[in-house]
Amino acid sequence: MEFKEVAKKRTSVRSFASIEIGKEELKEICRIGGLAPSVNNFQPWKFVALTNKQKMSDMARIIAEKIEALPEKNHEVGVQIKRQVEYFSTFFESAPAVIFVFVSEYESVLERGVGLSHEEINQMRSYPDMQSVGACVENMLLAAVDMGLGACWMSSPLIAKKEIASYLKVESEFELAAMLAVGHPSRDFAPKTKKEIDTIFEFVP
Repeated sequence: MEFKEVAKKRTSVRSFASIEIGKEELKEICRIGGLAPSVNNFQPWKFVALTNKQKMSDMARIIAEKIEALPEKNHEVGVQIKRQVEYFSTFFESAPAVIFVFVSEYESVLERGVGLSHEEINQMRSYPDMQSVGACVENMLLAAVDMGLGACWMSSPLIAKKEIASYLKVESEFELAAMLAVGHPSRDFAPKTKKEIDTIFEFVP
């Protein structure tokens, strides 16, 4: 598919057909993700792909329990919001596959020569490690579209990122940064309307 068409067609897909996704397809999506630019070519990512339905259900339950335990400002409103957030955090349970994107912590060379903490430098540079992850995930989303698949970039399940990492037995130096639900879309999903270029672009001569 031509690149511009891939970019235009990409949209968040949360409803999938009951068609299995093979290991090689998932591996290819991650390979394309790994081609993304990263700060100092650090390539901080580690990908874990999952198709096991029981394990998906286990993790969905872990996430739901974390959401339920959140304190509420107002019980009635809190319950309603929690249910909404729970859906958007656990719908991956019905997807054919889930890809977990883990990252290792990036150490800036500045940390060796200036009197600022890691967090201060990271904030000053607007979190280059997370910018790298964003580039990686976008590559993965576009790869999925090009392969005739649909995907959804998920961040809300990260409320249970430590528990998920423990469940998947991922090394402690890696932190869960994003999840992608992946599969064949259950139907054609029209991309959401985007802002017109003239409303978001400014040229400074």
